[in-house]
Amino acid sequence: MLFSIWLIGCTVTEVRNNAVKTVVIRPGSETLMGGDNRYTLVGRLSVHNMQQRFSATINWRHHANEDQIHFFSPLGQTIARIEQGVTGVRLVTAEPAFYQAENVEQLTQEVLGWMLPLSGLHFWVRGMHFPLTIAELDLDRNGRIVAIRQDGWEIQYSAFFPMKFGMLELPKSLELGRHNLKIKLMIDRWLDVSD
Repeated sequence: MLFSIWLIGCTVTEVRNNAVKTVVIRPGSETLMGGDNRYTLVGRLSVHNMQQRFSATINWRHHANEDQIHFFSPLGQTIARIEQGVTGVRLVTAEPAFYQAENVEQLTQEVLGWMLPLSGLHFWVRGMHFPLTIAELDLDRNGRIVAIRQDGWEIQYSAFFPMKFGMLELPKSLELGRHNLKIKLMIDRWLDVSD
């Protein structure tokens, strides 16, 4: 029995975008979830645009309005670290070189050559839409979000971790696209998740 419980904990729900319904959500129709939410995720990130390809292991810790995102090479060396808080955002590279800006999107575009849409990604990575802007949600027959179109981005979900009692069904694999930029995130582990 212990063996079968372990197998259930390791299964992943695969998703194909067989949406049966599209819903448009307008800003202000839901409250912004903030405050006490926190999570840590560990996974793999790949980025493709016209100029470059980038891949890394990612360790992202979010608590309230603060984020720490570490990018590691396949050998475990730090490539870059992003820290966001109430005072702005800072990016530190392996050299080390330090960069600061008011938002992650601007900073990652200037320093890394591609935009990390952190304000939306904070919600999208948990299988939700960003509640402050209009969003189109594609739902499957069980009411689960399988795609989101928001702020010029298209987010596709291809796998979810199994639902645990009292918790959201969290994504395992998602792909973001905007113009010629594709960002793929494969999540290996979720830790310390709270709403």
